[in-house]
Amino acid sequence: MTTYDIALIGFGGVNRTLAELVATRGDELSRELGFGLRVVAITDLRLGSLVRDGGIDMDMALRINPADETFAAHGGSADPDNERVIRTCAADIICEATFTNPATGEPAASHVRWALEAGKSVCTTNKGPVALHGAELTGLAQRNGLHFEFEGAVMSGTPVIRFARQLFPGLNLNGFEGILNGTSNYVLGRMEEGLGFEESVREAQQRGYAEADPTADIDGHDVQLKVLIMANELLGAGLRLADVQRQGISALTPGDLSRAKNEGRRWKLVGSARRNPDGTVSASVAPAALPLDHGLAGVSRANNAVSFNTDLLGPVTVSGPGAGRVETAYALLSDIIAMHGARNQVAADA
Repeated sequence: MTTYDIALIGFGGVNRTLAELVATRGDELSRELGFGLRVVAITDLRLGSLVRDGGIDMDMALRINPADETFAAHGGSADPDNERVIRTCAADIICEATFTNPATGEPAASHVRWALEAGKSVCTTNKGPVALHGAELTGLAQRNGLHFEFEGAVMSGTPVIRFARQLFPGLNLNGFEGILNGTSNYVLGRMEEGLGFEESVREAQQRGYAEADPTADIDGHDVQLKVLIMANELLGAGLRLADVQRQGISALTPGDLSRAKNEGRRWKLVGSARRNPDGTVSASVAPAALPLDHGLAGVSRANNAVSFNTDLLGPVTVSGPGAGRVETAYALLSDIIAMHGARNQVAADA
């Protein structure tokens, strides 16, 4: 049976959860999926780096508390030294899940680039590298016969990109519209129930839906990146971030939501893109008061959904969780499954 050696770049919630899946369900997954996974390298800002070509003891790695010790106490280093580890470790696949600046895509973009240059395939949950450097990185992967997968960058474990690519052959995809940020969706739902904007944001933070600084969610920056990814990957738009018009939800009041409710409408922050008659693509993020029979109007709380506009089937909607460590860790696993499937297909065609 094939075993893929993987390196975890970043050992926060997402990659730690992937490591837990490998440690606790590895044998079960191997039987089900037809391949095994072995972690041979981990880097983390707090823990440093640990490389073991024969495989890291995952029980040990998962027990370490970064408040008390680093990998230096276990034969590794207190320095993550990401570039050296990525370029020189024995991994087949780099799982990239670091804290990254969405305005630049760094350091994740460099992590992806180093891996592809070193002959390693990559899966990432980061939006920045895909939205801002997607064409470059995809081209680098293709030239080197490698894979660059990023399903988790849009709707966590809900596979919207792969869904559209695999299930729409023979259809023309004319555009999409979606609820792509759970924080803003939760806040709007609570405001419709009568809470003020600030109180709704605080409650979202208390429930873990919103960061301490919720600006990226509330002002639409997060959705803007996701719309850019989907427009370029699924519609071949060739857009830049500045081409995606953006408006957040902070100007809406409980009164606006109450009036919409009385009129049979519901406010949502909608990210959308459409193909124009001349072949160009227009994309935007903006609040919209949707009629209650709209496919996105019933998406509640922190859930996400995308409705694809197709020529033969009309709207096709995919809904599911858009965040969460387990869900996002599954997105990385689904990327590896896709790589394995492509490898088998190449072997079958040879």
